[in-house]
Amino acid sequence: MIDRYLLRYFLAVVDTGSFSRGAAQVNVTQPTLSVGIAKLEKLCGATLFHRTSQRVHLTEAGSRLVAHARRIENDFNLAIKSVAGAASAQVVRVGILSTIPTETLERIAVEHRRRDDQGRIEIVEGSERDLVTRLGRGRIDLAVTVLRPHLEWRSEPFYREGYSLAMPRWHRFAGAEAIRPEDLAEEAMIIRRHCEALSETSRYFVEHGVRPRFSFRTTNDDKALALVRAGLGITVMPDGYRDPEVSRPRLAGLELVREIGLVSLDTPGADAATPLIEAIRAVMA
Repeated sequence: MIDRYLLRYFLAVVDTGSFSRGAAQVNVTQPTLSVGIAKLEKLCGATLFHRTSQRVHLTEAGSRLVAHARRIENDFNLAIKSVAGAASAQVVRVGILSTIPTETLERIAVEHRRRDDQGRIEIVEGSERDLVTRLGRGRIDLAVTVLRPHLEWRSEPFYREGYSLAMPRWHRFAGAEAIRPEDLAEEAMIIRRHCEALSETSRYFVEHGVRPRFSFRTTNDDKALALVRAGLGITVMPDGYRDPEVSRPRLAGLELVREIGLVSLDTPGADAATPLIEAIRAVMA
């Protein structure tokens, strides 16, 4: 018999990508977590992780276990809430990707209030990984996030968009349709540290031999746009970010695209989310 805490240890390593961060997530020491993973591997009769000096990767057996572990954890959380009567509160918890523009989030809240003034909702903002973790543990009922082929839950696509530069209207390249990365070698860049495409964007510049200097690092897109307007630097953002004082030329050869949609669980909260889902569709579909 596999104890629940072993599956929680396993999912913590999967979600964080390391034993040390996984241990911190479940509030145990790394040796304790490592012993737990070893016990789980013994019970399963298979190695679940490939361990390297830089990262932890799932084995084929570990990949097969992920979906079952998430389902068990979700069912357990639902059972606890049902016994405690949590479902009767009818609070719908929706996760919103932190790189969704503030204006879009505001429009969703306004549209939901118009459709269901008595409905109780809780909005949880987070990164793509954070929202997947919360969904898997039943801590949110649905999420507006990037859709990936490996997601095992119900999903509904809304739109696809690319990534482009953001620079002030008065910038020397603002009128260009597309800009070569080499032309930006002397530019100051604002880094959006929470961007789900950050690693791909960084690799794009490195492959073109461009290593721009950084003038600001942030996890707040409103601040990033404000400082772009002020001329502190330029940045790469999803195309959905618009500002009358900011130009959005393309980066030549950067073909990144993200698909935004709704992911939901089979939970009482999700079943009660119809007005919220309708509001999200009205704004985003």
